[in-house]
Amino acid sequence: MTAGATPTRAEGVGLRSERGPILLSLMLSTALVALDATILATAATTIAREFDAFALVPWLFSAYTLAQAVTVPVYGRLSDVFGRKRLMLLGVGLFLIGSVLCALAPTMLALILARVVQGLGAGAIMPMSMTIASDIYTVAERAKAQGYLASVWAISSVAGPTLGGVFSQFVSWRWIFWVNVPLAVLAAVMLWRRFTEPSGDGEREPVDYLGATLLTGGSTLLVLGLLQAGEWGWGSARTVAVLAGGVVLLALFVFRSQRVRYPILRLAVLRRRVIAAPTVAAFMIGVIVLGLSTYVPIYAQGVLDAEPLVAGFALAALSVGWPLTATLSGRVYLRVGFRITGLIGSALVVIGSALALLLGEHTSIWQVAATCFVIGAGMGLTTAPTLIAAQTSVDWSERGAVTGTNVFSRSLGSAVGVAAFGGVVNAVATVGPDGMPVGADLVHGVHLVFWCSLGVAVLLALAVALMPRDRGAVWQTPKT
Repeated sequence: MTAGATPTRAEGVGLRSERGPILLSLMLSTALVALDATILATAATTIAREFDAFALVPWLFSAYTLAQAVTVPVYGRLSDVFGRKRLMLLGVGLFLIGSVLCALAPTMLALILARVVQGLGAGAIMPMSMTIASDIYTVAERAKAQGYLASVWAISSVAGPTLGGVFSQFVSWRWIFWVNVPLAVLAAVMLWRRFTEPSGDGEREPVDYLGATLLTGGSTLLVLGLLQAGEWGWGSARTVAVLAGGVVLLALFVFRSQRVRYPILRLAVLRRRVIAAPTVAAFMIGVIVLGLSTYVPIYAQGVLDAEPLVAGFALAALSVGWPLTATLSGRVYLRVGFRITGLIGSALVVIGSALALLLGEHTSIWQVAATCFVIGAGMGLTTAPTLIAAQTSVDWSERGAVTGTNVFSRSLGSAVGVAAFGGVVNAVATVGPDGMPVGADLVHGVHLVFWCSLGVAVLLALAVALMPRDRGAVWQTPKT
């Protein structure tokens, strides 16, 4: 089975089909990224104590997030030129090298630099896994395949913090990174042996490396400024300089992209509503998910006095609802179309966000979990159909760039969410000796975050509503 072939319905989308080993490889690769997004949190204190570098702990996460986010759109475009397989193997290889360097790190600075290498690998893995799934499955099957990939995040959100605590407490925090080695090797071997792409006969488009440099540099400064604004201060000279530098470089990137024959990103495709609307929706999704992931556990522990494990359970309901409805969304959009399916999903996100406003000082943890489940269910019905609609509207030569742009938009939304929600809470909260907002301030601050999430959810619904109406048979035949 080649990436350019159109599979039949009889082959199915599950792990038992002939494409099953490829999907399993994509799931293993995704697991690398998903686990490292959660597993380190419970070990950060242990690592900081060993290196006596508590002040640098935030950079363990920021360095990884930054490197991943800013390289996603570049990897997406490069895959359209050099092929998905090469870029995916490059990503897994970088992640493997970064994991080994993390496990062997003698200092906190070395560990942070190794996390950058991991992030560079993760930046290729995320868009490539989604793009390859889109390449090898039909429109009818893609939602189920994306659901499998989303389920990896659901499992990792529960298993990651637990494994991190077990390794750091009973073995060594370094095993958090050693465990990635066999997963990466297995994923790479399976992909190498099972996945065959079209030979790519014909003239290969040249790569605009200057444009790629401008895009990566501008994105780096922009995301860095957003991530660090809370610490540096929004009005500080450092924040203003970094954000301004990012805007200037991105403006130069846009200027160049309009004047070269083969730009790193064809910005003209964003003029099409079927691509622009899902890209904007992905940004809103990033903001909402970040707000929930950060402040639901804080609310559960600080207001409801729940144990960390119980607080994690409440948030895990979001991760359960997401892949469940993402897997089922294929049946829905084949009946009513991508736009209507996305509108149903975004309506659920709005309803769930409104229900979050009912959470108070005496709410049961089950109500919190139910609220998160409704939002997660809405996300599954929104994210998968809108992304698949954008992927289906272009041919193979642009699908990687479109997917990479969508993933980058979600990452940028998360960075904006970090800055915005943190600013909202800090503006109204009095911080106690433990660094947490105290008393009624915490309730007020978290409720303001929920109000903001509701506003963003409404904008998400509006973005989905701007998608064009489905055009019948054109959605039923994937372009390869």
